[in-house]
Amino acid sequence: MADNKQKIGDLSVSPLSLGGNVFGWTADEAESFTVLDAYAAAGGNFIDTADVYSVWAPGNQGGESETILGNWFASRGNRSDIVLATKVGGGRPEPRGLSPAAIRSGIEDSLRRLRTDYIDLYYTHYDDPSVSVEEIATTLDALVREGKVREIGASNVSAERLDSFLTFSTQEGLARYAALQPHYNLVSRDTFEGALADVVTRHGVATVPYYALATGFLTGKYRPGSAVDSSRSAGAAKHLETERGKKVLAALDEVAAHHGAELATVALAWLAAQPTVAAPIASARTLTQLPPLLAAADLDLTQQELDLLTTASA
Repeated sequence: MADNKQKIGDLSVSPLSLGGNVFGWTADEAESFTVLDAYAAAGGNFIDTADVYSVWAPGNQGGESETILGNWFASRGNRSDIVLATKVGGGRPEPRGLSPAAIRSGIEDSLRRLRTDYIDLYYTHYDDPSVSVEEIATTLDALVREGKVREIGASNVSAERLDSFLTFSTQEGLARYAALQPHYNLVSRDTFEGALADVVTRHGVATVPYYALATGFLTGKYRPGSAVDSSRSAGAAKHLETERGKKVLAALDEVAAHHGAELATVALAWLAAQPTVAAPIASARTLTQLPPLLAAADLDLTQQELDLLTTASA
């Protein structure tokens, strides 16, 4: 993976963020360690998780991903080499919320599971409209001042609330969101482009998209008549029913064939080339799934190829 680090506030991150949502879900601890070791060996340093991962798996309570990562840090002694992102405010069946007490308890729980005394990038996972942006901003700023958090970010937030937070934190000299983590990929562009993208651009915020491969659809393994053994197959296969999905696959096939690359590599390279995007997030539950993700950092698409993909995904 190319060593072209991207900036998120004062953090220098790899151009691909390794998603931790599969750790403790479709990948057990041993499998997770194998993927994590390979990612780090390839020069990767940006890992994304959340306090609720992976509560949706049978028998899980939430926090499994953070626990596995904490065990990995402890066994490898490499915590200072990794830019670690986690989140607060999620939860099942009811969200934790973003009250000062919820954020305070959330960070302490995450620090304990991760076996660390600081988080590099701390996201509000889901917005909580019942709490004012002023209260959220003040609470997060205190965590930064205490050294528990280096940078803060937001996910699943409206353009209006994001703009209000950034305006207030700037005016008051508080820690401000350095990153937005939106749902964004070739078959889901309106979840970011438009008002959210405008706010991010105006305030100089980096973008770290999740669902970068549309739950696997953009790997190309989902085709008409094919059956895929995956926990995400239903969500991915739905794109086969849309004209956009079919056009995107055709465009990806064309560009991938020209470069001798995997479709996932091309899809991530397109996303990385979009304005404000610092590092797409993609997960790998097995070692064989990792190389196409890492290769995106080394793939330079021509403007013609970028335009082809953009037009197909319109």
